[in-house]
Parts: sequence; structure tokens; C-alpha cells
Amino acid sequence: MKGEQEATTELRLVGNKTVLRTKSMDDAESDYSWRIDPELAGLDATRPVTLSFTEYLRYHRDDVGYPSPWSVRMAIDTLDGHHIGNCMYYDISAEKSQCELGIMIGDRNYWSQGYGTDVVKTALAHIFTTTELDRVYLHTLSTNFRAQKSFTKSGFKLLRDVRRDGYEFIMMEIWRKEWEAANPVETRFNSENSASLSSLITAPQPDADPLVGS
Repeated sequence: MKGEQEATTELRLVGNKTVLRTKSMDDAESDYSWRIDPELAGLDATRPVTLSFTEYLRYHRDDVGYPSPWSVRMAIDTLDGHHIGNCMYYDISAEKSQCELGIMIGDRNYWSQGYGTDVVKTALAHIFTTTELDRVYLHTLSTNFRAQKSFTKSGFKLLRDVRRDGYEFIMMEIWRKEWEAANPVETRFNSENSASLSSLITAPQPDADPLVGS
């Protein structure tokens, strides 16, 4: 599926175990397999996708070719280039100086091995060194203890319980000042390929993609 229209702004963030990069059409097959998986949908408090792959491909093409200015969607690769999941930060608000973070490790072979924690740390470093956002928050199911442990390792703190659409979530957050205190200047990640917050337009926020919920 190479050669399809893709986003013009390329992003590549290298962590200790993972690479976060701009989504491409080549991600469609793995993304579809994760979206139709009942267990993964349950962890994300959604229902499995019922579209055929052909139908889904049209959605994916639009998603890749016409990115939203209020969200940044990234594929998660291992250092050797294997696509294992997705990450995004969305509901970007210049007015509130905040965004929500979502992550999914779709390939079960990479669960409970520190990949998720590395993704979150890499994403936070990108957000806090290349945008003016001061707060990152997320929602995770109250029963998803593995995710909560990973987020805590990355610096997130429990804020409150949230009930939404019949699900019980835990809301967690991290502030720029907290991240900076835990990350000396000489260890901070920086990227030359990322847009500053000044290029984003504050407007009513679209619904988040349920695939990459926290």
C-alpha cells in the first residue's frame, strides 16, 4: 500500500525501546487486526470494529491523509521497525494548555516488558519540550492495573475516579513543572520534526479515536 497519500509532516521520536512515528497506510493491516480484537476493545472501553477491511481501509486512508490539527497520531515501532501499537495526544487546547494522552500496545508479544512505559516517557518528553502545553492527562479503566503501573512509572499521578458511558475510569495527570523537576535539562528528549503549539488552532474538539484511548 505504499504510495498512498500520507500526512506531509513526518514525526520520528526515538526512545530507549520504541520509536514513535507518523502513521502511514502500511499500518492499516495491523491496526485493523487490533480494532476487531474483542480483548483489546475491552481494555479500551470500546466495541470491536465490525467494518470489513476494505471499508476500514477508506477510513484509515482519510485518517492518514488528512490529520486533525487538534490531535497527533503516532505508530509505535520497536527499534528494529516492528509495528506494535499506537499512541496519540488529542483534544489539544491552547486555551487550557493541555491535552489527553492515549496508548495501545496491540501486539501481545510486547506486553509487560516496559514498552508502554517507554512510549509514554517518549511522548511526554516530546510534548513538554516542543509545545507550550502545561498539562497532560489520561483516563484508564479502574481495573487496568498494568496500565496504571506504567503511567505511574512515567510520572502520572492519580487525580480522581470518573464514570463515563457505564465504565469506571481513573483519571491521571502530569504537569510540566513536575516533569521538568524529574528530568534534568541534559536528559530531555528533543525533536527537530515537531510543530510548536503556536501552529495549532483552538476550536471545538472532536471526539477522540476510541482505538487509542488511555
